[in-house]
Amino acid sequence: MSEERMTVAGFQEYIRERYYETDAARGNGGTFLWFMEEVGELASALGTGDYDNLKEEFADVAAWLMTLANINGVDMEEALRAKYPEGEWPTETK
Repeated sequence: MSEERMTVAGFQEYIRERYYETDAARGNGGTFLWFMEEVGELASALGTGDYDNLKEEFADVAAWLMTLANINGVDMEEALRAKYPEGEWPTETK
């Protein structure tokens, strides 16, 4: 990856090029477990005050989310643009 501003599509492609073969062989179940492990690590990092670790865990969660999208044929940039159109605020809150 270059030092230029990263795009969602660029990051997803980077993850696909590096990990797709292994991720696809592992399948959804095993990959989802790895994703959830990283979510757990992020949850732990949120309470530590360790900003460097927090950044690392956010990045890991994003990477595993892209992995799940890749093995399921989901274009994350397309999905995000459809869900959150530019210039339109979501009408729902949680």
